[in-house]
Amino acid sequence: MTDFTDTEFNSHIRASMVWHFTEHTGSPFWLDKRGALGFDPLTDVRGLADLTRFPDVSAELRTVPAQDLIPKGLADKPVRVYDSGGTTGSPKRIIDWNNRSRVTAWGRERLIENGVPAGGNWLHLGPSGPHVIGYDTARYAALGGGIFYTVDLDPRWVKRLLAAGREEEADAYVQHLLDQAETILESQSIAVLNTTPPLLEAICARPRLYDLVRGKVQAIIWAGTSISAESRRQLGETFFPEAAVVGIYGNSLMGVAPQRRALPTDTHPCVFEPFPATTRLDLVDEEGNIVAYGERGRVRLHLVTEEMFLPNILERDTAIRVEPREGSPVDGLADIQTYRSIDDVAVIEGVY
Repeated sequence: MTDFTDTEFNSHIRASMVWHFTEHTGSPFWLDKRGALGFDPLTDVRGLADLTRFPDVSAELRTVPAQDLIPKGLADKPVRVYDSGGTTGSPKRIIDWNNRSRVTAWGRERLIENGVPAGGNWLHLGPSGPHVIGYDTARYAALGGGIFYTVDLDPRWVKRLLAAGREEEADAYVQHLLDQAETILESQSIAVLNTTPPLLEAICARPRLYDLVRGKVQAIIWAGTSISAESRRQLGETFFPEAAVVGIYGNSLMGVAPQRRALPTDTHPCVFEPFPATTRLDLVDEEGNIVAYGERGRVRLHLVTEEMFLPNILERDTAIRVEPREGSPVDGLADIQTYRSIDDVAVIEGVY
């Protein structure tokens, strides 16, 4: 799968304007907005730079009926609905038909480049249910012919406990999750563990479970919450030196941006790249201007797929802008950090 050049991505945007804003293919959500935009997407949007003309509609994804998000051109397709984690309030909903399958097939290639085995069984110690990460991880395992094991996790319950100051109950819930993971690892062959940084730290604090992970697992993939540079270093160098420890940045709206293979010129140990065929991630200052390479900015998402059109979305994270690798049309992102508050809502990551 080749990377999309900027020229190809601009052509993709123009074709998508016809798809999303034509009566027989567009969704009720975007067709209803067309007349109030103040410009005509069919004639005035020619490429990536024009996507900032659209409003940030992400807050509306909390309440809009999912049926209204489905493009009429996909009316006969099996569409799935997924929720965000609810970190900044009521969950946002997206729909998916084929995009996540494309992204995970591409993402799996990036994981293999970083040492994740192409085959073997996976253990997902993270959310499933309405959260798309469960689907993504199951597909990674299936593409390699492996069995998918999972321990269900309700991240919203953990966040609710922490918000209420009930840390002991939150810890008891985490131990309940780790009990289940330990049971699986004691009897099953697991090549890849997919989980979150807080749960990895909790694993390291349980000697029996830690020994099982270190002795059996060939690769550990972390995602879902931010992690400090020092914690990331300790996971790779001290706790799991024999395993490939690989990060994925992503969320329900944007998809995944796996860690790219390290380059000799990289000054950051972990650099992420989004799926170039459908996604662009800008890092912007308070005025919305893209920051210089090496500077920190807030993540701004442009997602352009058949099922979802999400331009000009300000995400909950900040990152350092990194120059693209040779041949890539997309910038890298390093040192992901989470806003402490967004729209006067405290951000509680919890375990996801």
